[in-house]
Amino acid sequence: MFITFEGIDFCGKSTQVKLLADYLEKNNKTVKLIREPGGTEISEKIREILLDKNNQVMNYKTELLLFAASRAQLINEKIEEFLKAGYYVIADRLHDSSIAYQGYGRGIDLEFVKNLQRFVLGSAFPDITFFLDISIEESTRRKQKIGKPDLDRIELSQELFYEKVRKGYIQMAEQDSRIKRINGEQPTEAVNAKIIEEIKALELKLAGAKE
Repeated sequence: MFITFEGIDFCGKSTQVKLLADYLEKNNKTVKLIREPGGTEISEKIREILLDKNNQVMNYKTELLLFAASRAQLINEKIEEFLKAGYYVIADRLHDSSIAYQGYGRGIDLEFVKNLQRFVLGSAFPDITFFLDISIEESTRRKQKIGKPDLDRIELSQELFYEKVRKGYIQMAEQDSRIKRINGEQPTEAVNAKIIEEIKALELKLAGAKE
């Protein structure tokens, strides 16, 4: 199964990725965790460029294409092989991030962004995506607890940008049943329980399709 997590920054993705991985491993599943951008030697070098706060002059088109390049390498080098080997692959962000951040957030033509993601993904398309939705106010509150010196280039973006990104995610979830919108402001345990519920339902559905 290919599982991805999405949402605006500080929505709690990393925590939920770990909790889901722990649950699956306790139930005798073999799991591979993926972070985006990054995950391979080449992709990690691209990640450094993308997130370096000194690169504030980066053009939005450059940003989009660098994310695509990092993702293409990750999919070709690791994700496709992991899926063929039967792993449960969990990715902390994937192509939906580019649609939300560079498409809705940066204002790059949506159809171009979506077509570019299809080209990059190939057959490695997620079975289910969890969109952990939090308000802009909650994201800002969590960001302030971390402190500006520890924020990367994209995390330093203004609230207006994040409002556009969040609206994009909401619209995507409304249009695609693959994307499960979950209130990320609930207690951690409640979010995890909802995710596990969705995973169990999908496992039953996939098992039935094989019969």
